[in-house]
Amino acid sequence: MAKHQFQTEVGQLLHLMTHSLYSNKEIFIRELVSNSSDAIDKLNYLRLTDENLKDKFSSWSGEINITFDEKDKSLTIIDNGIGMNEEDMINSIGTIAKSGTKSFVEALTGDAKKDSNLIGQFGVGFYSVFMVADKVDVISKKAGEETAYKWSSNGTGEFDLAPCTKETNGTVIYIKLKDDEVSEFASKYRIKNIIEKYSNHIAYPIFLNYDQEVTEELSEEDKKAGKEATKKTERKHEQINEATALWTQPKAKLKDEDYNNFYKSISQDSSDPMVTIHTKTEGVNEYTTLFYIPQVAPMDMYRADYQSGIKLYVKRVFITDDNRELLPTYLRFVRGIIDSEDLPLNVSREILQENRILANIKQSSVKKILSEIKKLSKDEEKYAKFIEQYIRALKEGVYQDFTNKDAILELLRYKSTKTENGKMTSLEDYKNRANSEQKAIYYIVGENEKVLRNSPLLESYKKNDIEVLILDDKEIDEIITPTIGAFKEWQFTDITTAEAPKVEQSEEEKQKIEEEFKDIVSKIKEKLGTEVKDVKVTSRLSESASCITKDAQDAQMAAMAHMFRAMGQEAPEVKPILEINPNHEIVKKLQASSNEELVEDVSWILLDLAKISEGVDVSDAVAFTKRLTKITALAI
Repeated sequence: MAKHQFQTEVGQLLHLMTHSLYSNKEIFIRELVSNSSDAIDKLNYLRLTDENLKDKFSSWSGEINITFDEKDKSLTIIDNGIGMNEEDMINSIGTIAKSGTKSFVEALTGDAKKDSNLIGQFGVGFYSVFMVADKVDVISKKAGEETAYKWSSNGTGEFDLAPCTKETNGTVIYIKLKDDEVSEFASKYRIKNIIEKYSNHIAYPIFLNYDQEVTEELSEEDKKAGKEATKKTERKHEQINEATALWTQPKAKLKDEDYNNFYKSISQDSSDPMVTIHTKTEGVNEYTTLFYIPQVAPMDMYRADYQSGIKLYVKRVFITDDNRELLPTYLRFVRGIIDSEDLPLNVSREILQENRILANIKQSSVKKILSEIKKLSKDEEKYAKFIEQYIRALKEGVYQDFTNKDAILELLRYKSTKTENGKMTSLEDYKNRANSEQKAIYYIVGENEKVLRNSPLLESYKKNDIEVLILDDKEIDEIITPTIGAFKEWQFTDITTAEAPKVEQSEEEKQKIEEEFKDIVSKIKEKLGTEVKDVKVTSRLSESASCITKDAQDAQMAAMAHMFRAMGQEAPEVKPILEINPNHEIVKKLQASSNEELVEDVSWILLDLAKISEGVDVSDAVAFTKRLTKITALAI
């Protein structure tokens, strides 16, 4: 028997499991039964599509058997699915999902219920068995192969793996229970309760096998003769789940509890879903969809290697759960199934990507999901929770899905200068609050809400009672928002590139002020050199001495630069335009000064203060401090 070391992170994880971080230990049965169901799904597909397996498995039907033995202190879960060979065992239960233990541990909350969800979310379901097991043996034989293998571990740093004898394909998981877990999990009623809770609608029968002591029925004559009833032990073989594909049943017959339990069985989430969407479509294409939106966003939602949450079936036969084409990327948080009556059973991944039927299903599904999210938006409290989890993904949809762009825009919510802290507004409500002359949606982008709300750039908008959207998720807002264009003919306008609103100043007055401050503007520009693109007087400021802006072209360049830096690529820095307030005392005194050193110091301070006001780092913090100290000393 060959000994193997667990991958380092698996060893760390097993240490956590064996030291029992969780009170909700029952989920190990959910995880193992789900694995068994997946194994049967795979064989069910192959026996219909693989010429080498068709004849051998023509009369095969999938089932899961659970056996418990209180005296032996054991629980056994058996399936007749695809099975595993040596390589499969090493890859499946000797390593761990890409998420890794580090992320797993970091995500722990201390709440047993919440933490138990993480087991499934991090792809470590099998290892949950070590919460209750002293030792685990996995005996498996892959369909179509001759050799079986036995994997054994006590949950420490290594496992044994060796060939063994097994007549049929499938997997046996023998669990030697810890002493203090026997009474709970070597129990008929406890197992039945767990299966009913998590696995009632798995599409294959789950049988519970156990010994039961029964008393012989006596005839009336025997009773009169005073005979004592004898006791004997009978072997029971009892189906404990409904074994029906829930999505095929009429909606009228299903309860919320049915939907919720099925969701938990396919999602490895112990919480109820936020939204359930069950649709049966007939006509040119016949298909059924059952979609769920989780309460909490999946852990891998913003990973490049995220796992698709949609399973594809054809006539109730599982095809794949690893195809990202089933729904657009921005809806990757959706969980559920698609079951088509029209796709061929032997459909390949390549055909799936090009298949017109699937494209129609995808298009209709997206519209249905967005429609249900819109219904959810009528409930302000519930929708606030949805937005908290999924606003970033929806924003991606504006960029990705031109067909449904308008529908997605209606679903977005934004902070604004007219919303309270913690509250958000729709674009429609923004429009309704605006005055009749306004035809644009104004916004400002940055990383810090507080900084944005106090930006000097907002002064003229507040003065004119014009609402501005506060976009404080710069990582995505700076990229996505400039691409929106318009919402119901109202153009999205970045206030850093726009002219100040409603300036009560004639063109003649404007030219007069520009001429008056021409010299100081020229001097400031000279002193700042390449640090700025331009310097100009502004009418947008009423309280602040200066601000930084950019033109429309530079705004696009800034967005592209941000995107490149996010991908780890270098990008040229976009230089700001410095705007100075001609009515501010600092600017007036600077204009009147003949002290060149002072003019230079104040010019830099005007730029640095404007940057700080927008949450932008100053180019030289030490130099800024020295200049500010020097000028402060002069003022005292």
